[in-house]
Amino acid sequence: MGTGASKNPDSSSHGSEEHAGGQLYVSLKMENYKPKGDIFPHVYGSVPLVGSWDSSKALSMERESTSMWELSFVVPPNHEILDFKFLLKPKYSNVPCIVEEGPNRLLTGGALQGDTRMALFRLNTDEILEYRVFIKADRVSPFDLAASWRAYKQNLQPSAVRGIPDVSINPMPDTWTENGSSASLELDLEHYVVPAPATSANSGLVYAANMTETPRSLTRGAFTNSDSSGSASHSNKAGDVSVGRPATIKNAMPAAAGAVAAAAVADQMLGPKEDRHLAIVLVGLPARGKTFTAAKLTRYLRWLGHETKHFNVGKYRRLKHGANQSADFFRADNPEGMEARNEVAALAMDDMISWMQEGGQVGVFDATNSTRKRRNMLMKMAEGNCKVYEPVEEGSYIKMIDMVSGQGGQIQVNNISGYLPGRIVFFLVNTHLTPRPILLTRHGESRDNVRGRIGGDSFLSEAGELYSKKLANFVEKRLKAERAASIWTSTLQRTILTASPIAGFPKIQWRALDEINAGVCDGMTYEEIKKNMPEEYESRKKDKLRYRYPRGESYLDVIQRLEPVIIELERQRAPVVVISHQAVLRALYSYFADRPLKEIPHIEVPLHTIIEIQMGVTGVQEKRYKLMD
Repeated sequence: MGTGASKNPDSSSHGSEEHAGGQLYVSLKMENYKPKGDIFPHVYGSVPLVGSWDSSKALSMERESTSMWELSFVVPPNHEILDFKFLLKPKYSNVPCIVEEGPNRLLTGGALQGDTRMALFRLNTDEILEYRVFIKADRVSPFDLAASWRAYKQNLQPSAVRGIPDVSINPMPDTWTENGSSASLELDLEHYVVPAPATSANSGLVYAANMTETPRSLTRGAFTNSDSSGSASHSNKAGDVSVGRPATIKNAMPAAAGAVAAAAVADQMLGPKEDRHLAIVLVGLPARGKTFTAAKLTRYLRWLGHETKHFNVGKYRRLKHGANQSADFFRADNPEGMEARNEVAALAMDDMISWMQEGGQVGVFDATNSTRKRRNMLMKMAEGNCKVYEPVEEGSYIKMIDMVSGQGGQIQVNNISGYLPGRIVFFLVNTHLTPRPILLTRHGESRDNVRGRIGGDSFLSEAGELYSKKLANFVEKRLKAERAASIWTSTLQRTILTASPIAGFPKIQWRALDEINAGVCDGMTYEEIKKNMPEEYESRKKDKLRYRYPRGESYLDVIQRLEPVIIELERQRAPVVVISHQAVLRALYSYFADRPLKEIPHIEVPLHTIIEIQMGVTGVQEKRYKLMD
């Protein structure tokens, strides 16, 4: 789903006769990553459907995530022009509503007229609040509307499948979590533990498959039935796909869930920026590391900037049928259980296809998928939603045998080509389950830190020298039983000097760990940049992620040069202490914590603090130790 008006499909899985009596399923969405907590988006307009220009009757938009609101409705394809506007209604009625700036919006034939990408709200004379606006319109037949409603009503009834206790479907997301714990340290080290920020990697303490958001098909009550036979292509070009049902609405991307005995890869992407999609379908018996590998792969591809989402079928099953299935439910001779499992697999595949239509790039479909019948069902679903496709044989795969156990194993690659599939193969070759800590810390305070100068290659201050000694004592206590551990530094003096008191461990210098290159601004203070280069100062302030210093680097450049470091950290089976710089550690930390790219320049990585990342089968856990103020 893109910004602004989107084209209506001219055809769907139904014939043109059905289109004549079809309807338009319209979805309006607004997005703001820093919303005001006491005002809420609404829609009102010229017809009773949207309030008849009466703000007291304005339709409230449903909150999909922390940053996204949505309103969907069905209109005839030849509907009259719908004249409307967005407005923000306050929590308390004694405060006036705020109507968006600019002319009215006109909706006709499922398309918005004019510039539709932004909605601006003037809160006061100096403050303007911006929302991104999205619209999607899909033609849907009356038969599909009836089927969707029937499916919704059926989902509210208790199930009677062997192996499943009677349950009623709860359309609300589950909120329970499982508490995890990292290995305890010695008491004197615990003295230095400080709380991690709210956006820390500890969100991975919950079992990964349960961290995904509630599946859209369950909350909307719509799903697509498919035969369990036939074959199809994995190709799914966003601009060429039409569907014969109400389009499911794109939710915010969930936290990565958990990874592979084998993965069937459809090689649909020849380069990183092509408008094509990659479907990764995991295949393997239960408890073989599929969910673990899917989590790491999803996190890695997101970190590289690819729109990636993990679809865990187990999550769908637990939401629809509860979490207390007996062994009978999974028996091959239980036809009701098999039908129920195929149904939730179809729901997950349906969501993945819809998400790709809305702009998703790489979908990771996580289930056993161990039978050809199941795989044929999934492929036929893909075929049914594509107008143009390229056949891909099932022989396109990456097979991992005992790879994630850390005990050797082998990997088989067949019929894999293209830029992104090749990167995926390289990543999977180097990933494993072996638990080990990774310690991230900035160098001790440098003399340039004291003077407020960026870049440079200065020595440590007195406080920095004291920290280097405390760090050596900490590493000795924390890793005294891990003599295979290693110390990684950049090639700059302040990291090398910070590591110098640490004895008994090999030390490796990485040029890739050097601080972000400030170019012509190297050695300047931010005040000097603001005074002498005001345009550069303002450009950096507006977009720290993409801003590149003149003759220097941006955060995105740093991410690209850090990829070999990430691969090597994944390959290591012993602890690693990384002593580097603020921008570099922000980028590394964002990978382990699965933070969005836009947050990287703002991640908190203070001086004289150790961030311990514990990597293992349960996910990624974080602990912070502040050795000095």
